[in-house]
Amino acid sequence: MKDIQIEAMKESPFIGLIQDSLVHPVPSPLSIRVENLNVHIYDQHILKDVNLTIPEKSITCIIGPSGCGKSTFLKTLNRMHDETPEVKIEGSVFVDGEDIYGPGVNVIDTRKKMGLLAQRPCPLPMSIFENVAYGPRIHGLKKRKALNQTVIQYLQFVGLWDEVRGRVRASATQLSIGQQQRLCLARGLAIEPEYILGDEATSALDPISTKKIEELFIKLKEKYTVILVTHTLRQARRIADYIVFMYLGKIIEVGPTEEFFNNPKKQLTKDYLSGSFS
Repeated sequence: MKDIQIEAMKESPFIGLIQDSLVHPVPSPLSIRVENLNVHIYDQHILKDVNLTIPEKSITCIIGPSGCGKSTFLKTLNRMHDETPEVKIEGSVFVDGEDIYGPGVNVIDTRKKMGLLAQRPCPLPMSIFENVAYGPRIHGLKKRKALNQTVIQYLQFVGLWDEVRGRVRASATQLSIGQQQRLCLARGLAIEPEYILGDEATSALDPISTKKIEELFIKLKEKYTVILVTHTLRQARRIADYIVFMYLGKIIEVGPTEEFFNNPKKQLTKDYLSGSFS
């Protein structure tokens, strides 16, 4: 343990984020805009004429029954469908004013902006330290002191540092599933994205771990735009600022959380919230 600083940093865990914001311009309001998005997989029309703006520095939860296109939509935001040749995408997704499906777009830069937290934690087959250091290292951060500080900073932020400070060189697979999910979040934050995407990020976790992740999402919206797919209406109501309701590949209703749940406009929304279908 001689090669990593043991004492937690005195600075706020947000210090790197604050410094980064001085270098990179803050995204403009409504920083993600989707226009006429259609997605086909083979001969199935999965997303149908999706138009949506997502406000910055807020939590937007995408809800709807299984198979309605929620995860497919989330993957369009970081171009994860590029690896699947049977997927055909039409329309535009503007991120910070740039259509990420336009000609000449750097896909690596686009994905770097999007921190993704999957349904089940997927730690890299390496140590806790190396999981967090991996992204910054491949993006050019080489100095050992800076890497050590980065690892500590983000393990602190997700509440893992005090739990693992004596074993950061141990395999990440030795952590509990809840700890692994927080580690994956730290790993994503370490490359300093602009957006956090979560695809059923707490569905595999116990209630205590779920609460910790939800609290982190709420803290994250101070600096990031957070977009979450969830099946859990209670979770959406607890943490979301805005709700997007999807059904059979279409957006049915969008609105601020309290208004959406207390005064839904569409009959289909009312039926879904009442439990008529799921």
